[in-house]
Amino acid sequence: MEAFVTARPASGLLLAAARSGSGKTTVTLALLRALRRRGLAVAGAKCGPDYIDPAFHAAATGRPSYNLDSFAMDGALLDAVAGRAGDEADLLLAEGSMGLFDGVVAEEGRSGANADIAARYGWPVVLVLDVSGAAQSAAATALGVRAYDPRLTLAGVILNKVASPRHRRLVEVGLTRIGIPVLGAVPREAALVLPERHLGLIQAGETADLESRLDRLADLAEASIDLDAVVAAAGGRVPARESGHSSIGHLPPPPGQRLAVARDAAFSFVYPHLETGWRAAGAEIVPFSPLADEAPPSDCDACWLPGGYPELHAGRIAAASRFLDGVRAFAETRAVHGECGGYMVLGESLEDEEGTTHRMAGLLPVATSYARRRLHLGYRIATLVGAGSLGAAGQGLVGHEFHYASEITPPPGPDEALAEVTDAEGRPLGLAGHRRGRVSGSFFHLVGLR
Repeated sequence: MEAFVTARPASGLLLAAARSGSGKTTVTLALLRALRRRGLAVAGAKCGPDYIDPAFHAAATGRPSYNLDSFAMDGALLDAVAGRAGDEADLLLAEGSMGLFDGVVAEEGRSGANADIAARYGWPVVLVLDVSGAAQSAAATALGVRAYDPRLTLAGVILNKVASPRHRRLVEVGLTRIGIPVLGAVPREAALVLPERHLGLIQAGETADLESRLDRLADLAEASIDLDAVVAAAGGRVPARESGHSSIGHLPPPPGQRLAVARDAAFSFVYPHLETGWRAAGAEIVPFSPLADEAPPSDCDACWLPGGYPELHAGRIAAASRFLDGVRAFAETRAVHGECGGYMVLGESLEDEEGTTHRMAGLLPVATSYARRRLHLGYRIATLVGAGSLGAAGQGLVGHEFHYASEITPPPGPDEALAEVTDAEGRPLGLAGHRRGRVSGSFFHLVGLR
């Protein structure tokens, strides 16, 4: 696989918060776009399993953004991906997920928490502090963050959802008392909040007027954040890449050398490091659109249906006869794998939110329902029951599951299951996914090898 070469060492910064909903993504995008507009070579990254935010980072910076995950990636893969994320950048700005210390019960440095990434690379933390409903008391939250983990350096805070100049002054009184710098104060501005749906933000490619939204966020950052202070706060290191095959880290080989990958508004959730790794291994990725009723190209030797939002497009997919007939014909001679939404489409049927059942490809013995919603969320450790697109029988994989759809058919037996699965702490979750002939799929999103 090709080397991920960093032409010059970048410094790093982690933008985090004490909890979800604090405005990390809005502030991150504002900073990325504003710093790019100033001429800085700035790149984005996302801590933890997230399919949507990296696409927004890429739109804001014009550079690829990657996921960094201390639980699902071993050290070699994590370093390789971090090196790729900072390739030819001066500053790598990583956005946290959930709260700074939120992760699973695991050994230090492998919990999946944002804090692990900052500690591993020595990146200072800038805390996005949601001060709505608080004034001086907000300083107690910042103080707790600073004291909780001695591995970290808290460089300062950016106040978010500030109601008025007086509100800002009151908050700053508390922070001055404990000696934590305020790097900016972002006013409450509902018009700049990005639209959301059930798995998070509306995708970057679907967001109307994305460029103008990003520019307005950059204007907001220029007016309310000390950009020079933010850049000056960066530190630590972005790991340098060694050339050679092994430097990619712990990734499975591509499922094919000419790989048809579904890509449109219904199928878009592929971790960027996987596609980069596949290309580095010599694979060619050939995109096609099921929503445009395109079949997997016949000159490909494997097909990958990623996750996304098929439940929002079930009627169109059911009516896409060229796609459905094409994927059925493809599966007669070549491997087809579906992740999450792709798994749903490879099944017998998909029930949408209104309770209407739509026929799908019928390649796997599973029916799914978005009407019978239940949140399925968390890391998954999988051991393959049989050989297929993801590897040989017995291969260990690690990934993540995040969906609301439910399987309404019986669980698979050992002769048709894809994998035996546990949660992050090793608690057994039973058999999951399906395999039939050359076709396989599950709700599991692959991150790396275990």
